[in-house]
Amino acid sequence: MSSITTNIENKVATITLNRPEKFNSFNREMAFLLQDELDACEKNTDVRAIILVGNGKAFCAGQDLKEVTSPELNPGFKKILEEHYNPIIKRIRSIEKPIIAAVNGVAAGAGANIALACDIVVASEAASFIQAFSKIGLIPDSAGTFFLPRLIGFQKASALMMLGDKVSATDAEKLGMVYKVVSSETFMEEVNNIANNLANMPTKAIGLTKRLLNESMSNDLESQLELESKLQIESAQSEDYAEGVDAFVNKRKPNFKGK
Repeated sequence: MSSITTNIENKVATITLNRPEKFNSFNREMAFLLQDELDACEKNTDVRAIILVGNGKAFCAGQDLKEVTSPELNPGFKKILEEHYNPIIKRIRSIEKPIIAAVNGVAAGAGANIALACDIVVASEAASFIQAFSKIGLIPDSAGTFFLPRLIGFQKASALMMLGDKVSATDAEKLGMVYKVVSSETFMEEVNNIANNLANMPTKAIGLTKRLLNESMSNDLESQLELESKLQIESAQSEDYAEGVDAFVNKRKPNFKGK
């Protein structure tokens, strides 16, 4: 059975981390397969929104420690970071389509930080988040030190990373780590509703918005205003803009094509 599965329906690609017996922890094979699936979704014009979810009780427990403690399996931390996690984070941020992290259970270590790198994080009430690195003498990776302080502030991020506290879904929502918390019974229904909504919106404009948000992490005000102007002009030349204006004027529902 593949450690990554993908299902495409109604312009939404659902990528499932599929090692439930290992709480969907990453080994080398799974890391490369996820990169391949993200690449395929980026290239597939029929895909206009992506869901990343875990199979079973966990979203993702981070790195499979069996791999790094078995001499015959261990690729070494340099390869794990440069070939596994860093490329995954870069793909999540560079794909100009909305990516939803559907956190169905525990998200620990790299698993938590992969979720936080996504555009929208929806958590089941059964979910939890933990920066587990300090528990085994490591430092946060997978862009955790980049995204978490920006989401919840320096002081809270520092404490969670150093102490390794588990954060419940409800507390994660209060802190601003996640968009919303949904009951376990209606979790995937709500995630699919959000994804379907995004898949029928103007994909080009959403992609350009994502690019702007990425650049805002390092731009000064002047540079960001300049980029907004440039990308707004690009948005105004899209078919979706023409459709959106025509639908508004004629008081009808727009039919966006994502172009």
